[in-house]
Amino acid sequence: MEYRLKRSEDFDRVFKKGTRVFSGSITLVYFPADSLKAGFAVGKKHGGSVKRNRVKRLLRESFRSYLPRLKGGFFFVFVPKVKEEYSLKTFRTDMGYLFKKAGLFEDEKSRNSSH
Repeated sequence: MEYRLKRSEDFDRVFKKGTRVFSGSITLVYFPADSLKAGFAVGKKHGGSVKRNRVKRLLRESFRSYLPRLKGGFFFVFVPKVKEEYSLKTFRTDMGYLFKKAGLFEDEKSRNSSH
């Protein structure tokens, strides 16, 4: 499944009309859409291309781990905060917090009753 948000007009729509949720290391901007896609906005202030690409890889991997639990029909853009070091664990924890805070997980009650 291709879940990447690539078109600049999609990014623009999310940034202009989307809802923002904040955590310690990431800002999540999301907007209702007809499919589930995610984009990662890592600017030059994060460092050179090697560091920026590493941050995007960590964010993509964190997002992938939450894909099965997410409600469909949203465009997501993740904007990491500038830090000295980035870790997969921090991104995973913060991403889970953001999705829960925004109510973007599938219904938790139906999940828990099946276990």
